[in-house]
Amino acid sequence: MKSLHRPDLYTWSTFDEERNVDFNSVLWVRSGGNVAIDPPPITDHDRRHLDALGGVAWIVVTNSDHVRAAELLRASSGAKVAGPAGEQAGFPIPCDRWLADGEELVPGLTALALDGSKTPGELALVLEETTLVTGDLVRAHRAGALMMLPDGKLRDRSAALGSVARLAELPRIETVLVGDGWSCFHGARAALAALLPKSG
Repeated sequence: MKSLHRPDLYTWSTFDEERNVDFNSVLWVRSGGNVAIDPPPITDHDRRHLDALGGVAWIVVTNSDHVRAAELLRASSGAKVAGPAGEQAGFPIPCDRWLADGEELVPGLTALALDGSKTPGELALVLEETTLVTGDLVRAHRAGALMMLPDGKLRDRSAALGSVARLAELPRIETVLVGDGWSCFHGARAALAALLPKSG
């Protein structure tokens, strides 16, 4: 697995040829049990690394289009799965917990429910106030700039912009780790704000 901007954060990815971007996971290594977010299929090499880091206690799936390899990882690790409360009625896999807006999965990891994206209640996750992990609504198909999900895939553009504005207002966010594409390790609040229409 690749190391991220903190010594307790790692990622593994698969390349999506249709979109020409990586589909990324985030692994938070913590003493109370590791958390994996939106895990894609994992190679044998990365699986050995994951096991050496203590395996997985929780898997978070941010939205129904990011189920990816969550079921396979659950089966091989015994991890519990958490999903978005907004999709509880029709989520494609069983979940042990449903996360609503403002809920902590474990201490230091808070879920935010986003409006207007392609699925109801898509989750973004705030890690210890400084790192934002996004699913589909905020992504980056080229390095150096974030982007939003295209308008044609949004349920409600105005609500989606409101969700991005809410993320941009998080006071201590430094980094955005995206599920699709290139993560933003510096200047995250400015990069989020740049997605919003200019006032005036």
